[in-house]
Amino acid sequence: MKIRILAGAVALVSSLALSGCGLLPGADADRSTVTVWLMKGSASQGFLDRFTASYEAEHPTVRLEFVLQEWGGIGPKVLKALDSDDAPAVIEVGNTQVAQYAESGGLRDLTLESLRDLGGEDWLPGLAEPGRINGAQYGIPWYAANRVVIYHKDLFAQAGITEIPTTRDAWLDTTERLDTAGRQGIYLAGQNWYVLAGFIWDEGGELAEDRGGDWRGALHSPAALRGMDFYRTLQGLGDGPKDADEQTPPETDVFAGGSVAQIISVPGSAALIEQQNPELRGKLGYFPIPGKSARKPGAVFTGGSDLIVPEGAERRSEGVEIVKALAGTKWQTELARAMSYVPNKPALAGVVEGQEGTSAMAAGATQGRATPGSPSWPAVEADNPIKPYMTAVLEGGDPAEEAKKASDRISAKLGTG
Repeated sequence: MKIRILAGAVALVSSLALSGCGLLPGADADRSTVTVWLMKGSASQGFLDRFTASYEAEHPTVRLEFVLQEWGGIGPKVLKALDSDDAPAVIEVGNTQVAQYAESGGLRDLTLESLRDLGGEDWLPGLAEPGRINGAQYGIPWYAANRVVIYHKDLFAQAGITEIPTTRDAWLDTTERLDTAGRQGIYLAGQNWYVLAGFIWDEGGELAEDRGGDWRGALHSPAALRGMDFYRTLQGLGDGPKDADEQTPPETDVFAGGSVAQIISVPGSAALIEQQNPELRGKLGYFPIPGKSARKPGAVFTGGSDLIVPEGAERRSEGVEIVKALAGTKWQTELARAMSYVPNKPALAGVVEGQEGTSAMAAGATQGRATPGSPSWPAVEADNPIKPYMTAVLEGGDPAEEAKKASDRISAKLGTG
């Protein structure tokens, strides 16, 4: 899936392909070009330069060529490449896109490498699970990002709040204290379905369930309904619209007005807020979305990227080695620090210590999840029945009835209705 939640969080990357650097004249003569497709914005020019120099020094027969792609329209382009005999050796894909590509039969099974060389049993579940199809690991986790609570420190202080909430109950209490005349306890748009998904997962529910290959919408389960009820309660402690998502209007613009105490977004949104209102610089804090108990944070949707190796790539073996390097400890550390990402293993979270927003994101990522693993899930998001369901409930509709209608629409889009 395109990682919209990273907007504003990463630097732009040059659109030119990168080639070997730091080599003596004529040193390329015996090198073979290995092509890697990455998405624009995923890694800085500096990171790619450092990786290229280091990798080529360690692999004298390889000349790396990074070709940067746009997220828009990438799905058909990747599928076409997988069906060709000149596919790149490595392709970066959204973590929730792997099932769609695996269905084509064009991906190399990387299960052995994930267990033998990369410690795959320790990866973040929100990246690893969508890359694993029918027990085979096709997508290797590269980086992650997820939502946290961004809060206005001055408004917390004015309300006499000195402790950050670590449970849902404490969060509701805190938000209610903040929601007074002229101030919103939280700005939460009515159709922020990624946030709702986390609350549903916390309750043990699902957006859709796989019944032996027969995918069914599951918003009407008792657990999922409890998640929606918590969303309704929290959303009511502010003035977010019931019939729009977080981009209508942009929640960062609303927060920049100075009267909103909290939003749920990626840490990179703080830069957009401060750009809109420079007076808020130094006044923004971050904490993981609270869970039902203080033992662990709340579940969150994990956006991010996996790396895949096309089965038909001419330089397939070299591609596997590049994936192992990019997903290994050294370059995971470099990437996380350079781009303020969550690395692919919780054990590496300490590498972003001192980056308050990224640290909060890394803490939440331990409870990260991804959207349902059906190859047809993109069809659900294209005309998302979850959004009108949320609006209907927030405007007073019967939750069970509205959830059942939305579940039936999901089942139909997944081809099982």
